Amino acid sequence: MHPRIEDYALIGDEQTAALVGTDGSVDWLCLPRFDSGACFARLLGDEENGHWRIAPENADRCTRRSYRPGTLVLDTEWETDEGAVRVTDLMPQRDLAPDVVRVVEGLRGRVTVRSTLRLRFEYGSIVPWMRQSDGHRVAVAGPDATWLRSEPPVRTWGEHFGTHSEFTVEEGEKVAFVLTWHPSHEPRPPLTDPFETLESSVADWQAWATRCRYDGPHRDAVVRSLITLKALTYRPTGGIVAAATTSLPEEMGGVRNWDYRYCWLRDSTLTLGALVQCGYLEEAEAWRNWLLRAVAGDPADLQIMYGVAGERRLPEFELPWLAGFGGSRPVRIGNAAVKQLQLDVYGEVMDSLSLARQAGLPAKPHMWSLQSVLLDFLRSSWRQPDEGLWEVRGGRRDFVHSKVMVWVAADRAVRALEAFPDLSGDLDGWRALRDEVHREVCEKGFDAERNTFTQSYGSRALDASLLLIPRVGFLPPDDPRVVGTVDAVRTELDDGGFVRRYSAEETTVDGLPGGEGIFLVCSFWLADALHMTGRTKEARELFERLLGLANDVGLLSEEYDPVAGAQLGNFPQAFSHIGLVNTALTLYGDEEAG
Repeated sequence: MHPRIEDYALIGDEQTAALVGTDGSVDWLCLPRFDSGACFARLLGDEENGHWRIAPENADRCTRRSYRPGTLVLDTEWETDEGAVRVTDLMPQRDLAPDVVRVVEGLRGRVTVRSTLRLRFEYGSIVPWMRQSDGHRVAVAGPDATWLRSEPPVRTWGEHFGTHSEFTVEEGEKVAFVLTWHPSHEPRPPLTDPFETLESSVADWQAWATRCRYDGPHRDAVVRSLITLKALTYRPTGGIVAAATTSLPEEMGGVRNWDYRYCWLRDSTLTLGALVQCGYLEEAEAWRNWLLRAVAGDPADLQIMYGVAGERRLPEFELPWLAGFGGSRPVRIGNAAVKQLQLDVYGEVMDSLSLARQAGLPAKPHMWSLQSVLLDFLRSSWRQPDEGLWEVRGGRRDFVHSKVMVWVAADRAVRALEAFPDLSGDLDGWRALRDEVHREVCEKGFDAERNTFTQSYGSRALDASLLLIPRVGFLPPDDPRVVGTVDAVRTELDDGGFVRRYSAEETTVDGLPGGEGIFLVCSFWLADALHMTGRTKEARELFERLLGLANDVGLLSEEYDPVAGAQLGNFPQAFSHIGLVNTALTLYGDEEAG
């Protein structure tokens, strides 16, 4: 049986990440970056597409597993008839090269343990050439090379295009494996001491976690989400990828399978807010600086997403040799949505830079000039229909959320000029733009008969993004139109007590067959909106149920199937964890709400 999405845990080194299953198998790892080709792709195929399993002989699913408190170091334990054993997995922050460190420790009795390593470069399609060198197993194929060693050395052999090891451990005995990657044209990097690395990694992560300022209810879940966001950060640039994976399905067996190993501008405001409020100003500044570099240039060329270093070309193609997770095909690399027009990202960029200024992050000389150019572009372009924040492929529309975020862009520019008189700009013109957008949205995007805003002009369909109207300040929370919208979205988009992204009957909006699960961040938005409209008790009850959807190590994917009780979509999903953090801050940082 193929593992479930929630069977996986994340390890990483802030440049890439791996997924480890409850059976002790590393089934996904891209080297050397998040968006590089995978050398373990069993996640989207089978064992012959690459994996690395360490587990007791003849054992299946582990007995228990957990992260060490405040870290990204994973402990997986098995209880067997012969005894008990623990495998500790981590990827230490790299110096020159990425390492995967796996430490096996005997806990009780005498247990036979097997390691099976199948390296398959370029998303499971290339079997490398293997050789031995100085006690190492060396794999080479094209630009990729890896070195595998154990401390102490254990019996290892090659068979069926895999590398196998077998050994026994008694209580207190340890055997460590280290897999190191480097470009094949370069010499082997310096060796990593696995035991010292384990100790230093635990200490470093725990020191980072203790910096979290949030001290309210569910602090453990908030810290776990922040650690996950940290793990999804590409440390050299500060960019944060949406997820560590590609093509995990939004519907089992369906075609809604996308590559999320890139950085979305849309995530910027909510991410910055979470990092700043929790005390992580260094990470917030790094993300802000990535944002400024990525969007530099002609505002007409602004993209919704970029590569981890700000790359603009993310061509989409398919990998026909991979069967897909649970048979969900196609498996896609790259993301064609990069070419879409989504006007809301201009508002998110403006809001992010406004928040950075308010938080006291060091200003950049060109930051305000960039914002001014973005506003000038919007003034002439805001009336265009677009593909909207859900990146629909069914044609452009006048999405209400997109227009609301245009209003946000103008509003933040006006507020900046009012608060900082030394800045220069067209205050009267931007005020006029703000008022014009607001007036049009209220006229064309509001259904007076049902007392709710709608997904797009002239439509009766609803959209969960409308829940953000009070959060961004477009209307106050006590405005009857806001309360009516929250009630309508809650009722009409309900699915098992959570909310869908948009109306199911609107099958033409996304241009795709099949369905999807509930998009988790939308339900976090509902909790926020309920709190803002005076229904804090209901908001907290919803938040508690959302926390219950996390897997056994506290991770959330993009979506959830309330019927099957299973996670769906790419994993772990930054947007879901950002939603968790921000909702915790909203619900428990303001005890005055009703």
